[in-house]
Amino acid sequence: MSRIAPTFKALKQQGKTGLVTFVTAGDPGPELTVPIMHALVAGGADVLELGVPFSDPMAEGPVIQRACERALAFGISMTDVFHYVAEFRKTNQHTPVVLMGYANPIERMGPSEFIRRARAAGADGAIVVDYPPEECEAFAAEMKANDLDLIFLLAPTSTVERVKQVARHGSGFSYYVSLKGVTGAGGIDTADVARRVAAIREHVKLPIGVGFGIRDAETAKSVAAVADAVVIGSRIIQELENTSKEQGPEAVRAFVAGIRSALDAR
Repeated sequence: MSRIAPTFKALKQQGKTGLVTFVTAGDPGPELTVPIMHALVAGGADVLELGVPFSDPMAEGPVIQRACERALAFGISMTDVFHYVAEFRKTNQHTPVVLMGYANPIERMGPSEFIRRARAAGADGAIVVDYPPEECEAFAAEMKANDLDLIFLLAPTSTVERVKQVARHGSGFSYYVSLKGVTGAGGIDTADVARRVAAIREHVKLPIGVGFGIRDAETAKSVAAVADAVVIGSRIIQELENTSKEQGPEAVRAFVAGIRSALDAR
C-alpha cells in the first residue's frame, strides 16, 4: 500500500480536507526542487504532485507550460525527478509524492522500468494525463502490485462509462478537473462541482480531489465543502515566478499555509 490511502484515512478521521500541491520538477532551478517540496509540506500540504517536465503538456495552461520550458532548459529528465523524490525521502518518509506527467517519457523508459524506479525512489503513485483507463489496465495492475497508485482524471465531460472505468482501475484518489479547459484557466462554478462530484461518488469510492482553477483561500474553502481534497498548482508556480529564487521556498510555504488555514477554518 502506498502512503496515499493512509493519508486520506487520517484526514477523514480528523475531519480535515486534504491539500494537494503541484510544482514542476526543476523549476525555477534544479537546486530548489527538494527545498520547495519540504516548504510545501511545512505550509500544510498533505500530498505532493511533482510534475515531470514535458515539451507538449496538453492539459496545462500557460503558467505550467512556462514551468516545463524552464525545467527542460535545465535538461531535467525523468532520472532527475526520481533523484528529487529520493532526496526528499531522506528526511520525509510520510508525505505521499505523486509523479504527474504524460505518457511519452514513460513509454520511452518502459512502463515496467518506470514503475521499478518510481518505487525505488519512494514515490507513491502517478497521474498520466494521456493514459485513459480503458487502455492501461495492465499498467494499473502492475502499479498496484508494486504498491503504487494510478490516479485518473475525470472532467465535466466524462461519461458514466468513463467514471466506472476509473472506479475499476484507479487507486489512491480520483482527480476531478473542475473546468473544461487547461490548468489555471477561468473560475470555478462550485455549485456545478458539487453536482458532478456527487454523481461521481455514485460509482467511485476513492477520495476525490478537485483541481484546475483553485487560486485562493476563498475558492479552496468553497470547493472543500464537497471534495475530499483541493488541488493547487498554477497559483503556486505563479508565486515562484513572482519572487526571487532565494525566496521561492518561503513564498510557497506562506501561500500554502494561508490555504491550509482557510481549509481548517471551515
